[in-house]
Amino acid sequence: MYRIASIGGDGIGPEILEAGKVVLDAAGEKFGFDIAWEDFDIGADCYLATGDLVTEDDLADLSRFKAIYFGAIGDDRVQPGILEKGILLALRFHFDQFVNLRPIKLLEGVPTPLANKGPEDIDFVVVRENTEDFYVGIGSRFAGGREEKTLEVVRDIYQVKFGMDVETDAEELAYQIGVITREGAGRVIRYAFDLAARREKKLASVDKANVLSDVYGLWRDVFTDVAKDYPDVATEFSFVDAVTMWFVKNPEWYDVVVTPNMFGDIITDLGAMIQGGLGLAPGGNINPQGTSMFEPIHGSAPKYKGQNVANPMATIWAGSLMLDHLGEHEAAAAVLAGIEQSITGRFVTRDMGGTATTSGVGDHIAALIRAM
Repeated sequence: MYRIASIGGDGIGPEILEAGKVVLDAAGEKFGFDIAWEDFDIGADCYLATGDLVTEDDLADLSRFKAIYFGAIGDDRVQPGILEKGILLALRFHFDQFVNLRPIKLLEGVPTPLANKGPEDIDFVVVRENTEDFYVGIGSRFAGGREEKTLEVVRDIYQVKFGMDVETDAEELAYQIGVITREGAGRVIRYAFDLAARREKKLASVDKANVLSDVYGLWRDVFTDVAKDYPDVATEFSFVDAVTMWFVKNPEWYDVVVTPNMFGDIITDLGAMIQGGLGLAPGGNINPQGTSMFEPIHGSAPKYKGQNVANPMATIWAGSLMLDHLGEHEAAAAVLAGIEQSITGRFVTRDMGGTATTSGVGDHIAALIRAM
């Protein structure tokens, strides 16, 4: 019996999550385990009614679960960023989900925008550091002479680093600080090495150490140190601008990629398009010793809410990642196989050229799994 928390969230979130639950319950029936779902009312409706995003009681309750199955967040009635930061990022940081896992895999029957590439060419995993870098929220923005102390600090940085004065009469000034720690980099890089050792023993590190040499220089140093413990894993360094080019030209070169937070955010969206679009892109936010969370990487699409037309494939695939994380590897593989069979059989939603409904796709994949 697995006890799993579920958060439908906003927009199409509850619908796609329900389709995913149907599939995962079918996988449990097929492979001999049960899932006890516990739903949490977290999202825009709750926020607008109570003013609460995620309460201390919510966090305490969620900490009892090894996994959270998450739908989508975002609502037109709420200013952008409030729900995303106050719920999604808050959960990632509170539960120290330091690994963001994004499989980039082209399934049979799915077109890719890359010429002359097929499923045999596109099958790699991006491991994104999930709690550091420029996402730690250290920064400020001010104008008109406000926050003079902060302006003084910025002026001193310019003077020490560059031997020059920052423009103190600028109309407006903003700054953001990226933070990499040896411990934070080390644990996610080691996770990536362990994953590479189980796959094709090939790991690429992505950074921008040629320009941002202090923060990403530490990242490279840590990567080099950890690599000594994995002599059988072939390694390479890539700058982030170069890797975007090679993802498009030669995706077959990659097996596992590890990257700091901001660059991972960018290159995984490119990866999503390589594998057929956001409707087929799952993600896992993982704390190997704590509470992890699994979700599609797309948004909440409020205009399609309640219409039963949204594509649930990414959410179902996220469920496969969750089963794999829980140790149900055979069931996880069956869920992915069911997704692929549904696609090749053209039982898909209209965004993929079909006529199926959200719930219909979930029921169909569940039936395919039971018949395996």
